[in-house]
Amino acid sequence: MKYISTRGNSPAKTFTEILLGGLAPDGGLYLPEQYPQVTRAELDVWRKLSYADLAFAVLSKFATDIPADDLKAIISKTYTAEVYSNGRADSDAADITPLRKLADGVFILELSNGPTLAFKDMAMQLLGNLFEYALGKQHAELNILGATSGDTGSAAEYAMRGKRGIRVFMLSPDGKMSAFQRAQMYSLQDPNIFNIAITGMFDDAQDMVKAVSNDHAFKAKYKIGTVNSINWARVSAQIVYYFKGYFAATKSNDEQVAFSVPSGNFGNICAGHIARMMGLPIGQLILATNENDVLDEFFRTGVYRPRGTDHTYETSSPSMDISKASNFERFVFDLVGRDGAKVREFWGKVDAPKVGNPLSGKPDAELTPGGSFDIRDTGYWHALSQFHFSSGKSSHQNRLSTIREVWEEYGVMIDTHTADGLKVGLEQRRPSLPLICLETALPTKFAETIQEALGRKPERPAALEGIEYLPQRCEVMDADVVKLKAFIAANVPQ
Repeated sequence: MKYISTRGNSPAKTFTEILLGGLAPDGGLYLPEQYPQVTRAELDVWRKLSYADLAFAVLSKFATDIPADDLKAIISKTYTAEVYSNGRADSDAADITPLRKLADGVFILELSNGPTLAFKDMAMQLLGNLFEYALGKQHAELNILGATSGDTGSAAEYAMRGKRGIRVFMLSPDGKMSAFQRAQMYSLQDPNIFNIAITGMFDDAQDMVKAVSNDHAFKAKYKIGTVNSINWARVSAQIVYYFKGYFAATKSNDEQVAFSVPSGNFGNICAGHIARMMGLPIGQLILATNENDVLDEFFRTGVYRPRGTDHTYETSSPSMDISKASNFERFVFDLVGRDGAKVREFWGKVDAPKVGNPLSGKPDAELTPGGSFDIRDTGYWHALSQFHFSSGKSSHQNRLSTIREVWEEYGVMIDTHTADGLKVGLEQRRPSLPLICLETALPTKFAETIQEALGRKPERPAALEGIEYLPQRCEVMDADVVKLKAFIAANVPQ
């Protein structure tokens, strides 16, 4: 299988050729030339598989240039009860992603049983093992550059710490994550981990990663790769749990379901979109945002209008405090009939030139957010319905109420992002469809808001007690690409 760029001006490459990189040379994101189709007979067989075997079945359709025995070994090493147990020794640990029933037709798919207590572990643990495998084959090294709004960073660092030939440079918005999220990242003392707190919002950090990725000479010299959701391997790994959740919530492959997905960068729900395109019977994909509702606005109005840092809110579901959704470009590529020229046109409007952008390291014009595109008067607006998306948003008071209601009615404690997903999912679901809400993280990562909602602190795994009091190591930096490049250069041996 070959992969092409959403912007249409990069050569097709294999899975391993794009594995260690991020953006395509033309600035686009990689997608398969065509989505592999899953037959009814395959679905019948897959329904009975363990998580690791299901992951092998799904990923074999995408990583076709990795020998089957090697891929199976990597996956078997990744998806184990030991890695996804949180210290538990019950049957749920063996399930990897157990399905929790709240009420008839309403479920939560538990995705936060990995080492950093967030759904990002589901893909990141695999990515760490894939990277180590590929680098070993090439006798090469990789310097990972990423940006996080809360959970990607810790998941990446825990997956990559101690890996041969890998260094991680992770950008996060200074002071904008929860105390637990900061502690998970900044307390790591591994010499191959570098935390950089950017004085700005997540979107500023994400812009810096993209700017470095688009400097092809620097990227090549310092062997820069990425683990953000622009990395295709992460998205492909996330496809697996949509199949697993579907099988757990249904009795036959004749049924359809709705998935509700808390979304900031569009990576998680993008995997659901691809699963549906492959043939998984998903009747509805429900996108839930917090107060930063750029994606909800698009699905309601047809206008994609990213906001700048000054108009991005700090909320109690901070991992979704994002106003420019990188993976959205992958969906738009499918929406416009895989027309790279149309994607370039749309993102040319979004990335309108503006003078004096401090991210550029230049005194003159550089791409910054501020533009938008509108599909309302095009055939794309009518085509949107065939992808079965619904959307809605949630506020701080909404998530407090949802956390309380779920705790009081079901005795289940959920985190703030999962609360957003459940609130919007219950509002938007078609009554005939079972609703599966994707869990985002364990409540302990957002203890302050849980305390506000329930008057009590959430439990946490014993191994993570007192993590906030460990020594922390972090470099604080302005949102300046020149300074970032200098920091990377100073910490990469030549």
